[in-house]
Amino acid sequence: MISSHMICVHGAACALLVAASTTAAAIQAKAVLYEDGPVRLQGHLAYDDAVSGRRPGVLLIHEWWGLNDYAKQRAEQLAALGYVAFAVDMYGQGKVTHHPKEAGQWARQVQAQSVQWRRRALAGLKVLKSDERVDPKRLAAIGYCFGGASVLQLAYSGADLAGVVSFHGSLPVPSDEEAARIKARILICHGAADAFIAQTRISKLHESLERAKVDWQMVYYGQALHSFTNPTAGGYGLEGIGYREDADRRSWQHMKIFFDEIFAQEPTQAPADVTRAPPS
Repeated sequence: MISSHMICVHGAACALLVAASTTAAAIQAKAVLYEDGPVRLQGHLAYDDAVSGRRPGVLLIHEWWGLNDYAKQRAEQLAALGYVAFAVDMYGQGKVTHHPKEAGQWARQVQAQSVQWRRRALAGLKVLKSDERVDPKRLAAIGYCFGGASVLQLAYSGADLAGVVSFHGSLPVPSDEEAARIKARILICHGAADAFIAQTRISKLHESLERAKVDWQMVYYGQALHSFTNPTAGGYGLEGIGYREDADRRSWQHMKIFFDEIFAQEPTQAPADVTRAPPS
């Protein structure tokens, strides 16, 4: 349930507004207060107010740092593609940190029970689905790291999603019962040099999805570490994470092609141009 709305245009949105000043397009960004039971949450809604009628909605789930500027900027990039994007708050009250120990503690609290984890994500999906600009029959979810695992959990819950995209997620393995509930098509964008995810886990995930005959695909990006899409990844002091521009650009383009397919739109870019298009 949405408690209130607050207009809150951030840096990336401002840049997009300036770039769009010669046209009718303007990217709008709003902070949205909502709830998961007693927990008050603050998400970030972004859309292009020049687009008329209902359009696909994309849920976005942040890394374990919380709903920070990086996640909000990604939501605004999605809005620039013509989607309504809602970046959810998985921790409550807009909590954000730069400290790995604190981020890990917050993430573990959410992940401790899969029912709670999925319910928190579903609360955000309810907000997106109820927005007057969104076509509730055309929904997708994307997530980064902790968020990548979270969108897979949404798929395992049987949520009504056309597709989910996990960027360098932790790749939880569903049980056969959970895999059988999956309605969404799945795209996994994974760094080939990601040492955080064991190959045994990846193999078990593949086997589970295959047994359930899920429509899935996984793309590996050579020499890409964990968190390869985040330009600030190298500033957190964690070994094994880092930004890689070509993997960021290519994975964003793979997401766009995936969305063109699941939302039955004309491709915005031919597959042959995957390695050249900018991530915006």
